[in-house]
Amino acid sequence: MRMANKIIEQELCYKLNGLFFEVQNRLGRYLTEKQYADGLEFLFKEHQILYEREKEILIPFGEGKIGGNKVDFIIEGKIIIDIKAKKYITKEDYLQMRRYLEAANLQVGLLVNFKSQSVTIKRVLSRVANPHN
Repeated sequence: MRMANKIIEQELCYKLNGLFFEVQNRLGRYLTEKQYADGLEFLFKEHQILYEREKEILIPFGEGKIGGNKVDFIIEGKIIIDIKAKKYITKEDYLQMRRYLEAANLQVGLLVNFKSQSVTIKRVLSRVANPHN
């Protein structure tokens, strides 16, 4: 018996992708990351999507924690969004998202680049199989 592949947070990611395209359609492709984040925040409120903005994620280290990982958004405690406004998404951007996901113990991250001709959205999955189980 073959098991169907389950896409993690499929419905929420689909909804977010629509909002990313709406932001670029309304704002264009020549703004800063902060301006795109402001536009997204407006739409998150309008669509009643729960989010945390510029959330610091701490990494456990012995008896303490290390800071330095600040993500643009965490959506509904499930998805990390990292906004970019540059020519290309790089391997370093991807590795940074992997670090965020592991530190936050989440499974899905979306790298969103608004500078390209059309919004570029890269879905990044954590190596953690089922962090909430």
